[in-house]
This record gives sequence, structure tokens and C-alpha cells, in this order.
Amino acid sequence: MKDEENSRRKFIQQTALAGAGLLFAPNLLSATNTSSYPKQINDNKNNNMKTRKLGTLEVSEIGLGCMNMVGNYNPPANHQQSIKTIRTAFENGVRFFDTAEVYGPYTDEKLVGEALAPFRNEVKIATKFGFAIDGTVGLDSRPERIKKVVEESLKRLRTDHIDLYYQHRVDPNVPIEEVAGTIKELIQQGKVLHFGLSEASAKTIQRAHAVQKVSAVQSEYSLWTRNVELNGVLKTCEDLGIGFVPWAPVGAGFLTGKYDTSTKFDKESDFRAGFPRFSKEFLPLNMPMIEWLKEYAKKKNATPAQVALAWLLAKSPNIVPIPGTRTEEHLLENLGASKIHLTKEDIQGIEICFTKFPVYGDRMGEAHMSSIDYTI
Repeated sequence: MKDEENSRRKFIQQTALAGAGLLFAPNLLSATNTSSYPKQINDNKNNNMKTRKLGTLEVSEIGLGCMNMVGNYNPPANHQQSIKTIRTAFENGVRFFDTAEVYGPYTDEKLVGEALAPFRNEVKIATKFGFAIDGTVGLDSRPERIKKVVEESLKRLRTDHIDLYYQHRVDPNVPIEEVAGTIKELIQQGKVLHFGLSEASAKTIQRAHAVQKVSAVQSEYSLWTRNVELNGVLKTCEDLGIGFVPWAPVGAGFLTGKYDTSTKFDKESDFRAGFPRFSKEFLPLNMPMIEWLKEYAKKKNATPAQVALAWLLAKSPNIVPIPGTRTEEHLLENLGASKIHLTKEDIQGIEICFTKFPVYGDRMGEAHMSSIDYTI
């Protein structure tokens, strides 16, 4: 067991660039007191959450990102507690669950498969391929690799089909047409139902879609990370009828309002310690925007995280955020965003105010950013 744990830790360190999705959860030595935030919006239980379409795939309007549960930045959450959190999400209307083979690696898919087994046919599961999980740092979307790992993911997820299969990062060594063609074969075989891309450029999305319809694109998107509005990704998705799934929809925790300038991120286990925005240099400069968001949230009888998620929901009916959490308390807080109605005037007002606050520092570290697709 000790050797396995050492191997797992070594893998996580080697695959730092896998992170965008790997490591966004609190490993905090200090945080602000949020007891004054409204407790509204924790009354979702047994309510039927509204649904949205990712292409033709129907899902709940808020999904659950499950990567936070397998200990890539903290010790793994208690297994039974994680099962309970996932099932609590289901009880409260969530029908869309996001994982990846690289989370853990592998353990997150196993967790999700176990938790959702009793009601597998009532939910949609998204997972991802594309990293070379062999102790090396790199990407691998060769057709033979995809065909191999899909079988492994199916077993871990305890299912005979994957509802949405993303390429986790675009592999510059494999033409996207080959990747899309391989997924098309898997769809014809019934092993995969829908194709997705993650952190792909507008041009790559267009090329892939020409071979096999893309149902969803997943990229970082939040009030303080709006690159996809400027680089053509959101417009391309809208033009092609592709759904958009924001990861880190509450800014890797920043938009929860629970961190301050005294917050420390563990360099050994929390990748945010290496992300410029969370550095000692830039975090203080970024605080004014969250202070404004806290005050705005109070006016809405909500929390900052709920406003951040409600903003995404109001931006487009084709957007489905997947906030992650390790606790039922934060889960219910996040789901409460579905009860907040923001008007066009609200959206405009929020965005005008946020333009007054420059964002200091890049959204990820150099290793992570090196895996982003900038194809023109």
C-alpha cells in the first residue's frame, strides 16, 4: 500500500499539467469567517431541478464536478462521505456528474461508478481521456489509446456506455479529425453516446465537429475568467449548437468569498499555490472584486458563490456549470444558485462593475497553461 501511495503521489506531481481539472479545492490554513452570509437556498431537497441541453444531451442545469473528492490536493475525503455527497446531489435534482480517468488517477471514476450504480439509468455521466497515465508527463489521444482506455473507464464506472466522453486536452501530435473519427466509431458501437472537448480552441472545435458532432465543450469560465468570451469559443459553441460546461465556475474557490490575503495554499498538495492569481503578489490585488461581490450577494439574499453560478446560468440556456465540492453543505449552497433569478439588467450591472476590477495574474501555472489549445 505504501508503494502504491508513493506511486500515486509521484504521478500527481509529474502530471501537474493535467490539473486544470485536477486540483481545485481548499487546503487552507486560514480563511475568512462567512457566518454572516445568508443561509438561503438550501431547500432544494426533492425538488425537480430544471434541465438544459448540451447539444442533444439533456442534463440538469447544474452538474456536480467530482474531482475534489479523491484527494489530489487534500487527503482523500472519507469514501462513504463522498458516496453520500454524490447521492445527496442526486436526491436534490442533480442528474449530471463529471469525472475523468486522470482524477486520482482512476479512483474518481471508481467512486462515481459506485455512488451512481443504484440509479445509473437516471443520470448522465461525463468522463475524459487524453493524458498519458504512465508516469510520464504528456498527452496521448492516439486512436489505439482511446479504444483501450474507454474499456477501462466503462469498467470503473460500472456501466456499458459513457454519456459524454471528452478529450481532456487537445493532443498536438494527433489530428483532431482522427480523434473525432475514433469517437464516432465508439458512438456507433454504443460505448459512447456524445463527444466533448475540453480547453479546445474555436478552430479545433470546428474541425472536430465536421467529423463528429460535438455535444459539449468544457473550459474554465467564471466572473474572473472570461477568456472564452474573447477567443471565439463561446460564439462557436452557440453557432454550432454545442453546449458549454464551465469548470471552476466559482473561480477555483476565489468567488466563494471565503479566502483573504492571509489564506495559505500548501505548495506540496494544492496547485493554486503555483497559480499566479493566488500568489502573495497578486491575491491582495484581486481582493476588491470579491469584496464587491460579497456586498452584492447580500442584497440578493445569497452567497457570493451562488451569485457567481447564477450569473453563468443567466448568460445562456446552453451553459451548465459543474461546481465541485467535498461536503454536502457546500453542495446545497451551490445548488441554491438555481433559485436566484438575475435579470438582464442585473447581468449588465454585475459585468460593468467587474470591469472596474482588473484581474491580476494568469489563471493557471506555466505547466498547466502549456496544455491549452491555442490553435488558430
